[in-house]
Amino acid sequence: MQTITLRTYVFIDALQPQLASHIATSSQGFLPVPGDACLWVEVAPGMAVHRLSDIALKATNVRMGEQVVERAFGSMEIHYRNQSEVLAAGGVILEQLRTTEQARLPCRVTWSEVIRAVTPDHATLINRQLRKGSMLLPGKSMFILEVEPAGYVIYAANEAEKAANVTLIDVKPFGSFGRLTMMGSEAEAAEAQRAAHRAVQEINARCATQQETRP
Repeated sequence: MQTITLRTYVFIDALQPQLASHIATSSQGFLPVPGDACLWVEVAPGMAVHRLSDIALKATNVRMGEQVVERAFGSMEIHYRNQSEVLAAGGVILEQLRTTEQARLPCRVTWSEVIRAVTPDHATLINRQLRKGSMLLPGKSMFILEVEPAGYVIYAANEAEKAANVTLIDVKPFGSFGRLTMMGSEAEAAEAQRAAHRAVQEINARCATQQETRP
């Protein structure tokens, strides 16, 4: 078998309402609902995601909400109400790859910023570009995040929504970089930023543990 790199492997125990709804707006498969357990997997090369999707769907009762196949990377989102089903699907994926969750690539934050008191012109331009989430309101603060690999931004978005009273404007978990845009008061946007960074640190701590245990 051709070498497959596990770039992103993220299990979410319960999708938050805004993130679940946002995924549903772009989903070409079965729509997730708030509270569903979710697994996001990203591999390279992209075509390999078809085989992994096939074995996960045949082995368990999970539903597929999204699959994006690019030349370099392939991503898939599977979900189910029962966490054990999603974890079982993840298990067969890891078995197929002959690897572990901790062998995934670490997450690198390439940009993180809170922009305070967004101007009306800026808000209007963003709203024209990002049309799948909520509208960005002038005067609010905007938290923006960019990470690599792209799929990790899903976990960061879910953790930020848990921690802060923010509005999800957009999340893009495909391609070379993942991007997240959220809106709130200055304090809430800052809290969302802290929560997203904690999520990244948690991912990287697990990756570091795997590296330390290798012979």
